[in-house]
Amino acid sequence: MTVFDGFSTTVVDTGTAQIFVRHKGAGAPVVLLHGHPRTSATWHRVAPLLVDRGYQVICPDLRGYGRSIGPSPRDDHSQQSKREMADDILAVARHLGHERFHLVGHDRGSYVALRLALDQPASVDRLVLMDCIPISEHLRRVDARFATAWWHWFFFAQPEIPERVINADPEGWYRPKADAATMGAENHAELMDAVRTPSVVRSMLEDYRAGLSIDRDHEEADRRMGRKIESPVLILWSLRDDLESLYGDPLMIWSDWAHSVTGFGIDSGHHMAEEAAPAVAAAVGGFISGETSASSSS
Repeated sequence: MTVFDGFSTTVVDTGTAQIFVRHKGAGAPVVLLHGHPRTSATWHRVAPLLVDRGYQVICPDLRGYGRSIGPSPRDDHSQQSKREMADDILAVARHLGHERFHLVGHDRGSYVALRLALDQPASVDRLVLMDCIPISEHLRRVDARFATAWWHWFFFAQPEIPERVINADPEGWYRPKADAATMGAENHAELMDAVRTPSVVRSMLEDYRAGLSIDRDHEEADRRMGRKIESPVLILWSLRDDLESLYGDPLMIWSDWAHSVTGFGIDSGHHMAEEAAPAVAAAVGGFISGETSASSSS
């Protein structure tokens, strides 16, 4: 059986980007946003489980990732800002007939989901954020441990050098954290096809460049204005990654960003959707169905 068996594919023109989308189901809509350097194929084990639970599942490739095409880079990296990427997702949902939907984001996709929830609170029903804290919270806590473990954030921010290094051997660069046996052969092949494309590599780097500049500015503005996520929020994190070791309980950080938040760790490495799909699907499905409620933290 191929991945996403029975799913339809659509390309949505948002006006500034062309977003490739997989979708299936007829129930309440759930949008799943992937992280770096993955594509929507990272959800190939989770998405069918959510369809089986009665949801319509929508899996886009983020702007510039995979088969989605974004605009040319701007000097301020705003074309890859999470605000513009969030606008893409809103356009995709509306194209498929949904003004309001549940939203799940992992890794870089979580920053897009956070921005969408803050900017368009009427559109997001319940929000699930996986293995993340806000970009500005990372940067506020930068120390030698973070800079050593997450050095790629600052390398990717350099002009032109990362493109030359990565495009010289993209498979060699990405293969160490992309095991075909763990990911699934088709998911792995889709990732390798994507990273062999220089324009995709450039867009992914621009994602990080925007993160350290315009996205951080947007988040700091949110804090100054006292804006919080209005939707109930579930935070999931990998017990075999470094979020807890760097920051302690992630819920303590997220309590400053959301009125209603709950969460727990998943026994997995960073790519939870690939490594622990049943646990992720159960957590997401239980939360968006209301079986697991978020507790007040305002």
